[in-house]
Amino acid sequence: MKNAITILVFTSLIFSSACKKNENKPEETTKDPIEVQQPEKFVIDSVIMNDSTKILKGLTVKYYSKLLVFPTLKDQKLLDSIYSQYKGVKDFSKEGLKSYLEKDKKNYFNSLAKDLEGLTDEESERFSNQEWYSSSSMEVVSNISDYMHIQYSGGGYEGGAHDNYGFSERVFDLKNNKRLALQDITSMAKKDLEEKLMKNIDKIHGGATDSDGDIKNTDMLLVEVIPVTNNFYFDSKNLYFHYSPYEIAAFAAGDIIIPISWEELGGTLNPEFKKRMKIK
Repeated sequence: MKNAITILVFTSLIFSSACKKNENKPEETTKDPIEVQQPEKFVIDSVIMNDSTKILKGLTVKYYSKLLVFPTLKDQKLLDSIYSQYKGVKDFSKEGLKSYLEKDKKNYFNSLAKDLEGLTDEESERFSNQEWYSSSSMEVVSNISDYMHIQYSGGGYEGGAHDNYGFSERVFDLKNNKRLALQDITSMAKKDLEEKLMKNIDKIHGGATDSDGDIKNTDMLLVEVIPVTNNFYFDSKNLYFHYSPYEIAAFAAGDIIIPISWEELGGTLNPEFKKRMKIK
């Protein structure tokens, strides 16, 4: 009987000890992982249309166009502004832009074919072995402090002494979903800007040369006052104004870029712009 009591007490002690161990052991629980939403990565894609056709026996016509696609940009007004020069574009997806380019190419080929319709063989000979073209492109040049600079370029040749080309510079504020206006950068008066444009016109050579060497942009000017253009962009040092051929100078001068430094713009810089661009 005594042995039975001893075994019972010993068993009770073991059970009691096991219970205490279980009481001290933390309860295992499975928790759902915390979801941290990462900012969406800025993505740029593109659509390219490259084709050619024969309009006349000796005349080949080429079409080339490149449009950028921004799948992570969702603001409708911003997208409308980015594609505003492409009339009729409503669908800014890759498929939508591809469809637009296909239609634009067909319209270009059909328009030329209609213009040249009915030419006699003798008249057609004028275009023998010629190659006409239409070319356009979009390129992101920079994206500084959420200021995205896109350069739109275009060119073409449809007979004549030379082809023609031009540029359109646009900067988009991705923080505020809008195209940047000049007044968002500087409050300097138009007259003062015009004076600085004339003063700085020869700082970047336009490309014209003759037998004696480089020709200054000043020597090729067609205007007495250089107008302030909406074709502007900037980097860490300067604000630049871009002029296409014939806009302010002879074709031989090429396109002309005129810089105005941040120092020259002085206290007229917009405080928010100055802060975002870290201009001292």
